[in-house]
Amino acid sequence: MKVQNPPALLSMVKVFAPAKINLSLHVTGQRNDGYHLLDSLVAFVDVGDQVTAEAAQHTSLTVEGPFAQGVPTDGSNLVVKAAEACGYPMALTLDKHLPPSSGIGGGSADAAAALRAAARLGGPLMGHDHALLLGADVPVCLASKSARMRGIGNDLVETPLPALHLVLVNPRVEVATPNVFKRLDRKDNAPMPDTLPEWPDSLAFVDWLGTQRNDLQEPAAKLAPEIAAVLVSLALSPDVLLTRMSGSGATCFAIYPDRATAQDAAAQISQSNPWWWVKAATTLP
Repeated sequence: MKVQNPPALLSMVKVFAPAKINLSLHVTGQRNDGYHLLDSLVAFVDVGDQVTAEAAQHTSLTVEGPFAQGVPTDGSNLVVKAAEACGYPMALTLDKHLPPSSGIGGGSADAAAALRAAARLGGPLMGHDHALLLGADVPVCLASKSARMRGIGNDLVETPLPALHLVLVNPRVEVATPNVFKRLDRKDNAPMPDTLPEWPDSLAFVDWLGTQRNDLQEPAAKLAPEIAAVLVSLALSPDVLLTRMSGSGATCFAIYPDRATAQDAAAQISQSNPWWWVKAATTLP
């Protein structure tokens, strides 16, 4: 059956898909259906992919950019699934700058960008419950605001954070999330405090963040020893405040006092390890 497009608000839109950083990630349980329960503090940064969309009779996807190779363009891609889920056909172009399977929500961010693109073109904006059907990270990426994410991604509380200046490093190693969870010794770890403190500035926040964890960091590093090498490289950089892995890996991050220091660290790390993906980033408001 031919789908009749609603009147478009715009003829073409470009939507930024920012990388999602799990500043903390506590695995607190597992449901009977296999889904893991998480308690995670999530932030978004000014590094990411871009989705360009136009209304069309049928949904299509073209992928370009430095990480385009190997990205499927059929119905297995979350971007296509998102367009089909909201029932608004689009001709989509994904400019892929985030490495795949890297723990910074690239696929979920791209899917969320496709949902926002559909709404800007005149289609419906899917709610969080429907977005959750596409993946656990899609609802938080749909808002692209720092948040506390609990449960299976369904319990979101927007959580304003001080501005953070980071370096993101991926050793260009893909880590499969299910394999990381299989290596996890315990799945009933302690959550973050029920009530999060109010942080007067970024240094106070980093001090507090140092008391939290990413429970997937150790099992991921056992699967991919390159993660440990990245964390050591970040820890040895000048003026670093904190280092940690994001998500299920293999991307790691370090926090610095200011943007200039982060950029200097990124340049030094990139020069020493030219095969790594290295980016300086600042959290979005």
